[in-house]
Amino acid sequence: MYSKIAFKNVKKSFKDYTIYFFTLMLAVCIFYTFNSIESQKAMSEITSSGESYVDILSKVISYVSVFIAFILGSLILYANNFLVKKRNKELGIYMTLGMSKNKISKILILETIIVGILSLISGLILGLIFSQGLSILVVKLFGLKMSTYSFVISGKAMIKTVLYFGIIFLLVMIFNSFVISKYKIIDLLTVGRKTEEVKFKSNIVYLITFILCVISLVTAYKLILEVGLLGIKDKKFLISILLGVVGTFLFFFSLSGFILYIVKKNKKIYFKGLNIFIVKQINSKVNTNFISMSVICLMLFMTIGMLSTGFSFKNAIESGLKDSTPYDASANLYIDEGEKANDIQKSLEYIGVKFNKEDKVVYYDLYTDNKTISEALNLNANMRSIMNYMKLSDYNKIRALDNQNAIELNKDEVLITSNYANTLEAIQNYVKNNDSIKIENKSYKIKDKKVIEENLKTNFMKDNMITVIVNDDICDNMTLVSSNINVNFVGEGKEKRESDFTNKIYSYKTTDTDYDKIGFVLGASRTEIYESNKGMTTIVLFIGIYIGIVFLISSMAVLALQQLSEASDSIDRYKSLKRLGASEKDINKTIFIQTLVYFSLPVILAFIHSVIGIKVANDFVSVYNKPDIMGSSLITAVIFMIVYIIYFYITYSGYKNIVKNKIHIK
Repeated sequence: MYSKIAFKNVKKSFKDYTIYFFTLMLAVCIFYTFNSIESQKAMSEITSSGESYVDILSKVISYVSVFIAFILGSLILYANNFLVKKRNKELGIYMTLGMSKNKISKILILETIIVGILSLISGLILGLIFSQGLSILVVKLFGLKMSTYSFVISGKAMIKTVLYFGIIFLLVMIFNSFVISKYKIIDLLTVGRKTEEVKFKSNIVYLITFILCVISLVTAYKLILEVGLLGIKDKKFLISILLGVVGTFLFFFSLSGFILYIVKKNKKIYFKGLNIFIVKQINSKVNTNFISMSVICLMLFMTIGMLSTGFSFKNAIESGLKDSTPYDASANLYIDEGEKANDIQKSLEYIGVKFNKEDKVVYYDLYTDNKTISEALNLNANMRSIMNYMKLSDYNKIRALDNQNAIELNKDEVLITSNYANTLEAIQNYVKNNDSIKIENKSYKIKDKKVIEENLKTNFMKDNMITVIVNDDICDNMTLVSSNINVNFVGEGKEKRESDFTNKIYSYKTTDTDYDKIGFVLGASRTEIYESNKGMTTIVLFIGIYIGIVFLISSMAVLALQQLSEASDSIDRYKSLKRLGASEKDINKTIFIQTLVYFSLPVILAFIHSVIGIKVANDFVSVYNKPDIMGSSLITAVIFMIVYIIYFYITYSGYKNIVKNKIHIK
């Protein structure tokens, strides 16, 4: 008997609360999809090429999945609590008919088991499809070629998904039993007669709150734009985060009184059609749910930020790699005043680095006149890095590595090279507006009046802030900054020599190292940089997508459930509208407008936050290369709009069905 009641209740609830089942299905789908990534064919192709970062990605996703499970568990408990509250009258009737609380709990447990099984099965089926799509996405994003395609089912991810969601549904059962044990018949039967009392404060309070909101957000934006992500240890960074959070809460608190009060003052809008009813409805819900709306807004902000910057971060690094790795390997020995080790060739010999006769090896030095870039070029920009100078003879040896012709300079000429994103534009503007540069109080013409954009060594990013190529004698009175080497390996076994080169540089640093003799040598190879980049961008991108999509779904689900709850609470108001002669079309219009407004308010503020957040993130990413925000923004917008429209439509339809069934609209 109890199982029949449970099945009947699930079937009945599914019609009005599709959003709950849809969210459960999506949650299971996403959880399985990302946890199955290590089993996908694309990842096995990466592993077969010798790249070990797949294990790191799998471990990171496993750790993040614990956090995701907590978020989804909280969401499911919230949604379940909503459903139970909407059934208070039904449960009260069960008690009136003599059914004990234990038997009611048994029915709810059976319902949870049925819902759990249905959502797990449908979610896993959908997850199997999406995981194959994720595999294809991996291939596209990382330029891989799969030898063959095969449909992969991850048993490990499936067991993990069932285990995690099994625990969540077990908690739901315990929660339902606890809630039922606290219920009284009189409360359950009279809950429909209780109306929500909304207390509004003085308009002055809302006005002051709104002003404080604007001040908080503007100050937060100003501070974060000043310090950026590079200033994460700066107190201004923490203050900007706190002010942003406080400003968001103040915005939604003031919204229920001040902004909607302004709408009421516009008589033409306020008294048009059923706008009075719509404004009252929105006012009531925002006043009641301003805390949850604030949290949702912040989650949406994080979603937009993670999805947008994840793609742009990957694109920026990958697009800059070709220009930042012109040679098979490079190393440098930085030299401080008084250091004994000042020749990288000797240092590498001490370490044990060896080259073949065929290998093309170039040693070169960098010098400085101890002036900052701003001082030397008389720039308003705050560029505190020192100017670097290179001898023309060394520069021509580097050009020879790429089979380029040697360059000649007159005695009064120099070349300017630069490709570091944060300084390049300022240096290009200087060259555009100036024909010469002063070195030790002497003026030198800039050859060809242009900036040569190139890296002078292989590194993880384009890091040549500025290097001025001068005739050799000009460096005689300058300070030696670093001794460097560029290498192109040639012939049989070059891959092994490239690997040995970096391995010996990394491994020589021990407690017994004679740094006075060897110095501090840093180095990197092109292969190592490409592999490290692929691992880093994979982790950043997939974790960003994973968390971002979960936050997006959670936010939309909470907004939807709050609206459906509002539908049940407002039935008496809709009955009054019906008695006053409002048509089905008019009632549906009020439902559409208030649902649209309620869904849009957190999204609008989240978008404003995101404009600032993405600007700050892109400034940070531009250290590697200027990011292409258009592509990543488009992908983010598509994902966001698909989820938004689905949840909005289901909510609007569910809201209409609840109102229609309760007031008997034909």
